[in-house]
Amino acid sequence: MSNIVTFNHVSKKFSGRVALTDVSFNLPSGKIIGIIGPNGSGKSTLLKLIAGLLRPSRGNVLLNGASVERRSSAKIAYLPEQDGCYPFYTVAETIQFHQNIFADFNHHKAMEMIDFMKLDRKQKVGSLSKGNLTRFKMVTALSRRAPLILLDEPLSGLDPMIRESIIQGLITFVDLSEQTVMMTTHEIIEMEPVLDMVVAMNQGEMICIDEVDNIRSEHGKSLMDWMKKIYRV
Repeated sequence: MSNIVTFNHVSKKFSGRVALTDVSFNLPSGKIIGIIGPNGSGKSTLLKLIAGLLRPSRGNVLLNGASVERRSSAKIAYLPEQDGCYPFYTVAETIQFHQNIFADFNHHKAMEMIDFMKLDRKQKVGSLSKGNLTRFKMVTALSRRAPLILLDEPLSGLDPMIRESIIQGLITFVDLSEQTVMMTTHEIIEMEPVLDMVVAMNQGEMICIDEVDNIRSEHGKSLMDWMKKIYRV
């Protein structure tokens, strides 16, 4: 299996504050990969480096063997934790907007997902509830044919029913024969059933990377119990 993302001794500093320190790993394609760890561990910084939104202070980040740069966004669908949709567009207008911007945007798939998520195509994005806005942002990310999908805390602050629909959307609409998903998440119990791998971060360092099935078989623990052990909670 080929590697889609490679970090070679990557460090990142912001005005003297160290966000990542000498991080190295290879991540295979065709997986759903969780980036886990406490607040401030460097998870979101790691995603932004992969997306080409930040540049490393040291080391290099590769996407399919080539250095990540701004133009790499053509191969990456990135869903940030903060809002990124125009509030004055309707749901349908926003879908059309994304289709005009991204050559790989699948309009038919987007319409399918809107119906699946029970969203009103005529509703203004600015009037969507937090849960429905998150559902809609997931639609815009998963409707692209990009080989790499990056999701920053997709379940943050949502009630259990909304979380369930988003997780089901991941299972239903991601094609792992052609796509890889990486996400930061604190919602370990909810996300464990769909995760293939985890990258565990702490204080800007990678402390472990492993397949979720290996964690269960070798340690005899759920992902949450394993985390409590490695983070000594």
